[in-house]
Amino acid sequence: MLAVQVPAYTRVLVAGGRGGIATPTVLGVGGIGVVEAVGDDVHTVRPGEVVMTGGFLTSGRVAEPEEVLLGWTGIGGRGRSTATTDAMRRTWRTGTFAERALMPASTLLALPGAEHHPDPARLAFLPWLTIAAGAVERSGLGPGDRVVVSGATGQLGGATVLLALARGAGRVVAYGRSTASLERLAALDQRVLTVPATGDRATDAAALTRALDGDADVVVDALGPAPTSDLTMAAYDVLRTDATMVLVGGVRQDLSIPYGDLMHRRLTLRGSWMASNETAYATWRQVEAGLVDLDALAVTTVGLDDPDDALARAEAVRGLEIVTLVP
Repeated sequence: MLAVQVPAYTRVLVAGGRGGIATPTVLGVGGIGVVEAVGDDVHTVRPGEVVMTGGFLTSGRVAEPEEVLLGWTGIGGRGRSTATTDAMRRTWRTGTFAERALMPASTLLALPGAEHHPDPARLAFLPWLTIAAGAVERSGLGPGDRVVVSGATGQLGGATVLLALARGAGRVVAYGRSTASLERLAALDQRVLTVPATGDRATDAAALTRALDGDADVVVDALGPAPTSDLTMAAYDVLRTDATMVLVGGVRQDLSIPYGDLMHRRLTLRGSWMASNETAYATWRQVEAGLVDLDALAVTTVGLDDPDDALARAEAVRGLEIVTLVP
């Protein structure tokens, strides 16, 4: 392993606040590494190559796929453990918060040219960018579109802002709870406007409309846990007719969507969880080409010697500030 981002909520996960996991397990999801050896039947990656792992393992059954995140919590589909997902986790217990990790070949993606990347600690953000790219793809975002990123001040929200800009959005309204993170996002590009979240649905919707100078073509909701659904619904309220909203965050609230409103405005509401290797590769090519500028990140590096300090540092950062484990 060369570098692995430590998500801001890792301490919550360690304390059991994000669901169960087979133990003992080496934690850590995603990351950048160098292949040391492969099985005889592995041809997707080669020894010596720089690769990305997203930790996303699927059973491979098309009609009824079952999916897990290795070294982490998170189950695809309906989010309930099954005999298959339990077996997948029992078999693969080597996450990426380590000097070396044993991973199934299907979770690895070769990154041609990444051996020349000057800063693996920044490149460790690529798995998060890939998740954001999956949501942006599913939104149908096109050049010139007006976009709201709800939860923009989180790390996934910050990644979504970067991807929306790279895809040619005409205006990106970053909507979130951290004023400092909003200021960092506003400095990225003149197309980024910011709206601080008040938590009041009507107030926030009015502020979003002003920032958009109208309605949104696309909303991507990347919010983390929130006490109510009001922030999500404030963004829903500013969708134009025929617009799309994609949910990719960690909101634990139910949404009350009016049937008639969704129908008459012909809105599309989609979920997005993780992304394909094809999406990950396209995202890497954008990074390699400079269309997604990783210099926008403020990176703090940590090692394996003091896990508690690493968790504390990760817990303190937001948005385009990240903590990267360099083992």
